[in-house]
Formats: sequence, C-alpha cells, structure tokens
Amino acid sequence: MMAVAKISEITAESNVSFEDAIQQGIDRASKTIRGIRGAWVKEQKVRVENGKVTSYRVDMKVTFVLD
Repeated sequence: MMAVAKISEITAESNVSFEDAIQQGIDRASKTIRGIRGAWVKEQKVRVENGKVTSYRVDMKVTFVLD
C-alpha cells in the first residue's frame, strides 16, 4: 500500500527559544492536521529591540500523510 503525503508551510513564534517556536507550531498544526510525520525548518529569525532578542520565529514545512 502506498502512502500519499502533503506539505503545509507554517510560521510560529515564541518569546522563549527557537525550539519552543517549533513545538508551538507543531502543537497548533496538530489540532487541525492529522498524520504529521515530520517538519523541515526553512528559516529562523529573531526580533530585536534595544539590542535584546525579544522573540524567535521559524518558518517550516510540515509533512503529513493523507487519509
């Protein structure tokens, strides 16, 4: 039996870390997408205010298997 996968691009942000941003993105995507098998982080960005990092942002592609 052959599986068919699809990719969805998502962006997530955290005030804590890149890892937290990734986890928040996967947690949120899991609420509406079933069968998530992996994710590829395309970009990582930070927001800086007054010389301090204030937030971490990731753009990622989430792969999931279709029913």
